[in-house]
Amino acid sequence: MSVATDMEYAEPVQKHDPIEEKMPLPKLAALGLQHVLVMYAGAVAVPLLVGNALGLSKEQIALLVSADLFCCGIVTMIQCLGIWNIGARLPIMMGISFTAVPAIIATGTDPDLGIRGVFGAVIASGVFTLIAAKFFSKWVRFFPAIVTGTVMLVIGLSLMRVGVNWTAGGTPTINTPDGPVPNPAYGEPFGLAVAAIVLTTILLVTRIFKGFLANLGVLIGITLGFVISIAAGRVDFTGLGDAGWVNLVTPFAFGTPIFNLWGTLALCAVMVVMMIEAVGQFLAVGDMAGQKITEERLARGLRTDGIGNIIGGIFNTFTYTTYAQNVGLLQITGVLSRWAVAAGGAILILLGCLPKVAFISASIPSYVIGGAAIVMFGMVSATGVKILARADFVGNRRNIYIVAVSLALAMIPVVAPGIYSQLPEIFGRTFGSGILIGTFSALLLNILFNGIPPRGAGLSGDLEGH
Repeated sequence: MSVATDMEYAEPVQKHDPIEEKMPLPKLAALGLQHVLVMYAGAVAVPLLVGNALGLSKEQIALLVSADLFCCGIVTMIQCLGIWNIGARLPIMMGISFTAVPAIIATGTDPDLGIRGVFGAVIASGVFTLIAAKFFSKWVRFFPAIVTGTVMLVIGLSLMRVGVNWTAGGTPTINTPDGPVPNPAYGEPFGLAVAAIVLTTILLVTRIFKGFLANLGVLIGITLGFVISIAAGRVDFTGLGDAGWVNLVTPFAFGTPIFNLWGTLALCAVMVVMMIEAVGQFLAVGDMAGQKITEERLARGLRTDGIGNIIGGIFNTFTYTTYAQNVGLLQITGVLSRWAVAAGGAILILLGCLPKVAFISASIPSYVIGGAAIVMFGMVSATGVKILARADFVGNRRNIYIVAVSLALAMIPVVAPGIYSQLPEIFGRTFGSGILIGTFSALLLNILFNGIPPRGAGLSGDLEGH
């Protein structure tokens, strides 16, 4: 009895908390740099993809890259260190999300909105996320595996069209004052070959190496493709000398944001999916550290997504969420210190203030990024398939209808963009976003076939491992 009592009192004496572990500055810097290297390629790829899709100049794309890195650092530090009731104070690296790319491009290519419309939608979706975070633990029950997996599959397939186009060297046509004309660079053998080398390199690095190096496959592949393009004289560095060595990222560099209902709704739907993903990452980190993630801590973490969007929209960038690859790095290294990840955030802020670094990143040809995008976008779809594997298709045959109908409806605007052109504009706006229609279809069909889930469902079991 006395032994048991001693053990009961001995347990709380153990003060070690891996999340609160502090270490010397050089070690913090090294571990922080490691986190930056793991997420850098993905973070930089989004502004490159969006900038090229919207036809922005190299200088404007470089600005997007600088702003992205700068905001990645700020939002990461907020998540790790916390401000008031924002920030989970967990070792979570925040980065710009691929999930929102289709909705961002759809809004940005609207001639009445452009990039300013994108920033308005990003800010508005951030406000939505801030408000929704408090209640989201109750909403999670509406997103079982059958819904979340379907939405992730839709997102990945929607992204793939963008990835394939950039692998081929851009869009099939170029807009000119006389109308669209065929793009002569589309499908160029050299670009396709480099994209194939990038893709092959990523796969080989993932297959051959283990641990940390395996996580650098995308960065290594993009770097190799960039070097090959430079050696072949396919990269134009004109303007690099004019870029400053140090420059502060300024708000509203593209002008005042334009707020648009349909662009906002599309990004709000995306943010719901991203909050679902974030819940899984928070639970995974808590499990690694042997800690239970409370609803309040979960809400603080999700509020960071919201404040990240608001900061992003103000400072000329996009939507932010947890980076799964960095959560994987925590598992590999066993270092769960939030201070180490915060150090990575500080490094990102520094990189964002170095315009030459951003300009060089913006000079990477689209086919190089496209080779990596095939993997990264495909992984989004694969994640959806992985989540769907947890759904019951044998005991509940109606679940297959949720996937089938939602996927079919979501793919209509992807495979036939002009199908709603002869209908009222409001109809095209509503059903023109595959992600939006796919998300709401899966939600409503799940309620129709499976009923309203009980309160508390989904917080620990269904989302685990997202």
